[in-house]
Amino acid sequence: MDSTTQLLEIDRRYLLHPLHHPDDHREPLVVTEGKGAMLYDANGREYIDSLSGLWNVNIGHGRGELADAAAEQMRRIAFASAYVGATNEPAVRLSEMIVHRAYANSAAVYFTTAGAESNESAFKFARYYWKIKDKPNKTKIISRIHAYHGVTMAAMSATGMAAYHKMFGPLVPGFLQVAAPYPYRWAGNEEPGLGAAEAIEKAILAEGPDSVAAVIAEPVMGAGGVIVPPPSYFPKLREICDRQDVLLIADEVITGFGRTGRWFALGHWGIEPDLVSFAKGVTSGYLPLGGVVASKRVHDAIQSAPADRKFMHAATYSGHPVCCAVGLRNIEIIEQEGLVERAAVMGERLLAGLETLRDLPAVGDVRGLGMMCGIELVKDRDTKAPATGLVARITREALNRGLLPRLRVGSTDPAIGDTICLAPPLMTPEATIDRIPEILREVIVAAMQ
Repeated sequence: MDSTTQLLEIDRRYLLHPLHHPDDHREPLVVTEGKGAMLYDANGREYIDSLSGLWNVNIGHGRGELADAAAEQMRRIAFASAYVGATNEPAVRLSEMIVHRAYANSAAVYFTTAGAESNESAFKFARYYWKIKDKPNKTKIISRIHAYHGVTMAAMSATGMAAYHKMFGPLVPGFLQVAAPYPYRWAGNEEPGLGAAEAIEKAILAEGPDSVAAVIAEPVMGAGGVIVPPPSYFPKLREICDRQDVLLIADEVITGFGRTGRWFALGHWGIEPDLVSFAKGVTSGYLPLGGVVASKRVHDAIQSAPADRKFMHAATYSGHPVCCAVGLRNIEIIEQEGLVERAAVMGERLLAGLETLRDLPAVGDVRGLGMMCGIELVKDRDTKAPATGLVARITREALNRGLLPRLRVGSTDPAIGDTICLAPPLMTPEATIDRIPEILREVIVAAMQ
């Protein structure tokens, strides 16, 4: 028995995977190495990492600089509590670095270890804020159908994808998901964007503004199918939140740290949120780290609270020195190599290449922003009826051609189907960017036969 076969036998016996079902794990990919935008399996085969791991390896694989940063910090002090009354230099330096690259109204950072934990924390920030403002009934969180905010209990309750709810319900009370028009129906028309935002206002009014704490939204929906909003959407949503006295939480777990061609994505539309949840790209996935950026408005509320109403939220690994040291070095590399600006340019190049696939009957839509693109697959291009059952075939055909894909599986909602999600590392070479559409043409043609 070779070592890989033995490893997989142990895997099947002892390891439970995210989104686990044994039928999905019959022939797993055993990744052994990564270099830049490429991955290598146990058989030595090479693959383009078309989703940067899970939307997170922004600077690419195999960067020794981050390993060195971690090792150096571990030798100095591997763990130190950041609870009140104590601190550590990497956490302090990284908080300053993030605030200066986030929004003009940003004030301070609370660190977590993951995106779902960041969103859970953001919900608590919002509720805390309104209690400090003597509006304790403002507790509800409004999110959107097709949004993904994580799968811990409150984050799952904000996630607008029913597959994640089925076996873990009921959802946490006080969470409401709102449907909105779909991207291919916008077709450059501003009005559907306004209508989508107004659907959220209707929900706020129906619940009662005095009961709603915050609206949470991804600037670009990621796992929901790379849904890019029309230009009118977020300015209108910001206006609505201000008018109804509701906080706006930007879930930038995927879109933060350069993914869309800006450090943080709501800058595309000139909008500043009240809270920002982040993770993934802050360390390029090299170590688990996330957080919440609090605006001056929210930070002032925390700083001015009396002792008996202090911010009693905490986690052992908040401000972990090693994770923060890696985050510092990662952001330095992003800046030194101009990867934010590069994401804007290379994202346009990738999207232009993907646009050439529109002649394929199965391609219903191509969309993207920066290094974040999606190809929606359909059965009928006129009705946009989704193509179903393509995931296994496309995955197989892509892997056979050296491309590691990530597909968003179509839901029971007929309005949106299987989507090939693409988010390669920000440093991906031009030749590799150009190769992705070429491979996908071969993949889609083969899968539809």
